[in-house]
Amino acid sequence: MESFNLSDFFKRSVSGLQILFVAFGALVLVPLITGLDPSVALFTAGIGTLIFQVVTRWKVPIFLASSFAFIPAITYGVSAWGIPSTMCGLAAAGLFYVVLSTAIRYFGVEIVHKIFPPIVVGPVIAVIGLSLAPVAVAEALGRSGDTQVIPVEIALILAGISLLTTIAVFAYAKGWMKLVPILCGIAVGYIASIVLGVVNFSGLSESAWIAVPQFVLPEWNLAAIIFIVPFAIAPAIEHFGDILAIGSVTGKDYLKDPGIHKTMLGDGIATFIASFIGGPPNTTYSEVTGAVALTKAYNPLIMTSAAIFAIIFAFIGKIGAFLLTIPLPVMGGVMILLFGLIASLGIDQLVRNKVNLRSSKNLIILSIVLVTGVGGLFVPIGDAQIAGVGLAAILGVILNLVLPEPKDEVNEDKMGVDF
Repeated sequence: MESFNLSDFFKRSVSGLQILFVAFGALVLVPLITGLDPSVALFTAGIGTLIFQVVTRWKVPIFLASSFAFIPAITYGVSAWGIPSTMCGLAAAGLFYVVLSTAIRYFGVEIVHKIFPPIVVGPVIAVIGLSLAPVAVAEALGRSGDTQVIPVEIALILAGISLLTTIAVFAYAKGWMKLVPILCGIAVGYIASIVLGVVNFSGLSESAWIAVPQFVLPEWNLAAIIFIVPFAIAPAIEHFGDILAIGSVTGKDYLKDPGIHKTMLGDGIATFIASFIGGPPNTTYSEVTGAVALTKAYNPLIMTSAAIFAIIFAFIGKIGAFLLTIPLPVMGGVMILLFGLIASLGIDQLVRNKVNLRSSKNLIILSIVLVTGVGGLFVPIGDAQIAGVGLAAILGVILNLVLPEPKDEVNEDKMGVDF
């Protein structure tokens, strides 16, 4: 057994704290947008990362935290059914990952590429970003639902400051700063909010230093399951890209050892457990991969340290209370760029995989997915419904499987459609 080394322990602890700092902005943004408890999100990020490491036998230096892909599902679910029912749908999404992991184990990764090719996944990711645009704009204008929380003039100033700061860091910063554009945008916007006098500190002053996060048990709701599970398709496919990315950084093939089915299983169990205590679904964080590449610190135990810090911070009541004081426009400014980037990642899937958009089959899939997803088409099933992004993803999968491949691609640009 390896002897305890205080120096190595200290270095891993500092590196773990840095990793959590990199992930922190995006981690807490999801619960703040969707109405979940940010302290619970911190706790589930820590627990989820530890679960992932156990499943993958501490072989992959990756950190799990809140998934942006589920924001539309959570936002709608919380408003329509409440948090407990939404957690039921998210638990089913976690089980979807487990089923997908089993399929990969027995049929190979090819089964996933066949069912979820780039022409399906790309537009679905784009729809996720585009469908969130109204949320970002509303918060940038200082609105919460139909209520004008902050005057529009002040709201636009704050949103502009946070947005421009995020853009500046994203485009021009180097080193560690480049990894935390969201955190920088929120921090500068928050300072501006204090100067303009729109921050309410009453909740912060009344909060306790040590407090148990507001854990929530799931409540059975078939409608939530039917609505939310299809949202798991896009992040499940993105998981492959994240594992390939961290493998290219460390020089190891994680698709083989521990195996993509193991990493997917870790994601699934982490998401399932998170939903049982009121947290958002977990996903692998690309920001952390960037941090690993920058520091060349490949030891997975660093992620263990980050996870432990996340769990500790979850029980510091002042942190959760402070996060709830961030004004809407500050969040909205950051979200305008962030949700646009999500949509851009969907387009990047098509470009990077050289998807032929002159193919009639691909054009049909792309068109149907975009319009049904952004337009909010829904199909009622009893008291439930499949809608928006979920319906778009299902239609994309079905169309890809049933539409024939074009036999004659010579005159693909002559489809009888004038643009």
